[in-house]
Amino acid sequence: MIYLDYSATTPVSYDVLESYNKACKEFIGNPNSLHSLGVKSKKLIQEATKQISDLFNVLDSEIIYTSGATESNNMALIGVALANIKKGNHIIVSKLEHPSIYKICEYLETLGFEISYVNNDNEGLIDFDDLKRKIRPETILVSICAVNSEIGIRQPLKMIRQIIRKESTSCLLHSDMTQGLGKIPINFHDVDLASCSMHKIYGPKGIGILYKNSYVNICPLIYGSSKESTLRPGTPPVPLIASAAKSIRLAVQDLDRRETFIKRLNEKITKELKTYDGILINQTKYSIPHILNISLKNIKAETFIHAMEEYEIYLGTNTACASGEFSTSVMAIFNDKKRASSTIRISLSYLTTTDEINRFLSHFKTVYNKLNALVAN
Repeated sequence: MIYLDYSATTPVSYDVLESYNKACKEFIGNPNSLHSLGVKSKKLIQEATKQISDLFNVLDSEIIYTSGATESNNMALIGVALANIKKGNHIIVSKLEHPSIYKICEYLETLGFEISYVNNDNEGLIDFDDLKRKIRPETILVSICAVNSEIGIRQPLKMIRQIIRKESTSCLLHSDMTQGLGKIPINFHDVDLASCSMHKIYGPKGIGILYKNSYVNICPLIYGSSKESTLRPGTPPVPLIASAAKSIRLAVQDLDRRETFIKRLNEKITKELKTYDGILINQTKYSIPHILNISLKNIKAETFIHAMEEYEIYLGTNTACASGEFSTSVMAIFNDKKRASSTIRISLSYLTTTDEINRFLSHFKTVYNKLNALVAN
């Protein structure tokens, strides 16, 4: 098997799974319970949270556990909107966001909020002048992802926040950092709120975090009884939280070395695929090497992906949560609907081997030539 869909999800690492299993066996108490088993579980959560907050140099209370980045995005955007409705009803997002952001924005529009979409340049970077123009007195939030999930465009969040602060001292910046964590250095101090998901960094599915700076007020989306959290009440998932801390600790190690290796793999693939007349490389100078997006001129992406699957090679279309739809990100940068309608995402990991890439390229050539011949006839 050759797995090249790491941006959709990652396998759980052995060390993380070991932490999860240990927590399941040894920490059975409800952290909200007063007895010793509950206190033991609560202490484990506190230790895990301390590890995460120390890694990002933030307060323990600024880490909120969620089921994943989609919930974190909902909590951030809807929570901020509802908490600040008297201050303003205007929100700005980029054209390079995860589909969950756009679905949230559609919902907020039904509540009377106005959504503006900031432009990007032809390299994928946010158009700073357009951002300045779009910020108004009633703008309460800007949401821009750290790394685009389809083309891998990396945004300069620190600079974006400085622009926002210059135009409005009350406007907040949220970033979906899901595709950035474990791939690039990320800094929670560059934003006011940040979303992350552990299944993208070799952790289990069902656990994510929302970083919320202590001065940010948001309305809860879920109501219930809880001694620890008014924003996300309920029984904390102790094993998932323990494994989340382990996932993050492992993910932020050796980033430079891993990126150098992945960059070589990306360059090898790119060099080979550029020799095909019927393939377009959807990449800019701001794309991180972990994500390589291509467009097939004459072959449907879905057909190609299933053909590669026969060789146990697994690729993605665009972002996993929008499979079957055209790539909004490719459209935003290249303004070509046909190009955006047949995209394939090849996402790499430090676990990917050179041998796997060699075999992938060999089978790619076989499948491409076969399908291209069928189209020609």
